[in-house]
Amino acid sequence: MHETLSSLLSRAFTGNRRPLEYYLREQSRLPGTRANLELVNSLSDLLAAVASEQPDQVWMLLNYLVQDEKTVVSNTPDEFVVLCGVVAFGACATVRQEWHTEVFEILKHFASSSSWRVREGVAIALQRLLPVNPQKTIEFLLELARKGNCFQQRASIAAIAEPSLLQTPAMIDAALEIQRLVLERLHALPAAVRKREDVRALRQSLGYTLSVVAAAAPEKGFALMRDCAGWSDPDVNWILRENLKKKRLAKFVAHTEEVSNFWPDE
Repeated sequence: MHETLSSLLSRAFTGNRRPLEYYLREQSRLPGTRANLELVNSLSDLLAAVASEQPDQVWMLLNYLVQDEKTVVSNTPDEFVVLCGVVAFGACATVRQEWHTEVFEILKHFASSSSWRVREGVAIALQRLLPVNPQKTIEFLLELARKGNCFQQRASIAAIAEPSLLQTPAMIDAALEIQRLVLERLHALPAAVRKREDVRALRQSLGYTLSVVAAAAPEKGFALMRDCAGWSDPDVNWILRENLKKKRLAKFVAHTEEVSNFWPDE
């Protein structure tokens, strides 16, 4: 795969981008249940490896890959091409520090994509950036949590709810704050808007992200869950129940029982 991609990238950098695009489409595994994420990551790694020496060519190629985002149909090869570009933006920004501000704005835009795979690509891209520039990336995620729409909030919680990232006090505290902010904003939403697609997508993600953070910081994580249980909000209660089902929380019996006690009759 790497040899083929390297050859196609060389051609793309000379202006002949179509062969690479066709290859991505053919190898996308779409339509299907699972896109070719191995290819997504391989392309991102190769582009990041050459971004230092050929930044202009890489930047133009990335923009080429995502240019049809507004017209893509879900579960199609076209969607896969955009997904590749979105993830690669994050990967390449890890080696081009001066790109960070612009890449954050690009990812903020794609976080609201109509394609769930593209939205997931934003979370993956941000996970590439978090270990390299944690402070600036955390600031961006906090901004999305505080001010972003529901899809953008979803990107903030999904990006940082990754066990391999939650290894330092600063990252864990940021993850807890981001979950709290987003849960509070969901709780504040009127019932009339809660059936919207963006709200449902946010709720679905909260149904697992909270348990990832709680597993990394049980005392603070379960304290947040107990606070949320006290709101008596049906959607928040659903989120809490979904998280309590996760195997990653199975060993925290006392903590899970304390949260469950908020619903003694269920």
